[in-house]
Amino acid sequence: GLPSAASRVRGPSARCAGAGERRDRSLAIGLLSTAALAPQICVVGSGPAGFYTAQHLLKHHRLARVDIYEKLPVPFGLVRFGVAPDHPEVKNVINTFTQTAHSDRCAYYGNVTIGKDVMVKELQRAYHAVVLSYGAEDNQILGIPGENLSTVYSARAFVGWYNGLPENRDLKPDLSSETAVVLGQGNVALDVARVLLSPLDILRTDITEGSLAAIACSKVKRVWLVGRRGPLQVAFTIKELREMINLPGTRPLLDPADFTGLGDVIKDVPRPRKRLTELMIKSALEKPGEKEAARWASATKEWGLKFQRSPLEVLPAADGKQARGIRMAVTRLEGSGESARAVPTGEVEELECRLILSSIGYRSLPLDSSIPFDPKLGIIPNSLGRVQGAPGLYCSGWVKRGPTGVIITTMNDSFDTAQSVLEDLQMGVLNLSNSKEGFKSVRSILHSRGVHPVTFSDWEKIDAAEVARGKLAGKPREKIVDPQEMLQLISH
Repeated sequence: GLPSAASRVRGPSARCAGAGERRDRSLAIGLLSTAALAPQICVVGSGPAGFYTAQHLLKHHRLARVDIYEKLPVPFGLVRFGVAPDHPEVKNVINTFTQTAHSDRCAYYGNVTIGKDVMVKELQRAYHAVVLSYGAEDNQILGIPGENLSTVYSARAFVGWYNGLPENRDLKPDLSSETAVVLGQGNVALDVARVLLSPLDILRTDITEGSLAAIACSKVKRVWLVGRRGPLQVAFTIKELREMINLPGTRPLLDPADFTGLGDVIKDVPRPRKRLTELMIKSALEKPGEKEAARWASATKEWGLKFQRSPLEVLPAADGKQARGIRMAVTRLEGSGESARAVPTGEVEELECRLILSSIGYRSLPLDSSIPFDPKLGIIPNSLGRVQGAPGLYCSGWVKRGPTGVIITTMNDSFDTAQSVLEDLQMGVLNLSNSKEGFKSVRSILHSRGVHPVTFSDWEKIDAAEVARGKLAGKPREKIVDPQEMLQLISH
């Protein structure tokens, strides 16, 4: 820790001054040195990466001030807009983030788009350190003919739609076909399938009223999750698979041929992968128990996994606007385990479906042209969170390592970046003798550009309004999906 203001100024001159004068001088120098030693840090993005970075900095440096900027009026990123509505327990981290935001050394400024309202260079002039934690706001594209047909959606947009992300509020997905195909076999793909097939009472949490009504009228009865590789390369985790297998009113369609003989292959694979594969093998090859058999027999909906299929083309319907199916290359695997590659065999297969959801990954975008960015990897090139060739600039979360992992992965990753910032403060890499104004100078930039930031107490008014609306609908929350309505509520 740093010495107290009083102990820093004790010396011969202090000793020979009168008591009152000594106290005044001690206080003045103490305040000066505290101001000089208080690092002004800003974090761009208020999802888990942003909040965990801020939390670590505030906890381990008792003078640091951290300002968190967010382009939406409302905080929490993918905890609010990504986590499925039937996973409310995952959203409990919001309580931790709220505690961080309540710190008197932390401030939240929503409704501010970095790269447009304020440039990164301007932030660097205002702060000793700038941490970019803005996540992955785009999705990977398939790059195949027909992917722009009207009934083909990115899973990212679909998730944003049912979770009330403002940019996706007008999606209006066409749920009138019996079969849906989800391209991808990760947790987001399973989320999408589960939401399409779930009984409504499971979903009646903070899902938006509009999407709940649309899902209530949905004709979707069957969802195929398609992967380029095999059962040993699926990206989803056991918890999500178990939920899918136990989903009321549905039965799994797993082809025994896909799993025969896999028991021997998985003897030496890491335990999480082994347990996951064993659960798939059990569901595909073993006779279900009495209860499960009865549930599957009465099921009106079903879902299945299709392996070693790589999308080639979305086939247009007669109107040339909607999809009528998807053409896929049958693949074989070269190599084994995680590094196995899918290679086309020359055989082709068509699957009839109108609704197609592409869930092949999220993608980060560069914030502004002044920041180093690797478009191939979709990350900011960095070493332990220090942006290459840009002293004082850091990154954490998906924009640092790519869009993988769960909230705890991002927590550890953000703590690592915060640790790099703290080390650079300690080693004098970040020069604190240059006094920085922090938000004070950003506020005048925003004011001159007609931008009104939203504070954390403003967010708490929006939060209270959403909870009150939810109560009327018998739900924990009814999200406001229009940013203008949010701003009117806090009379901006």
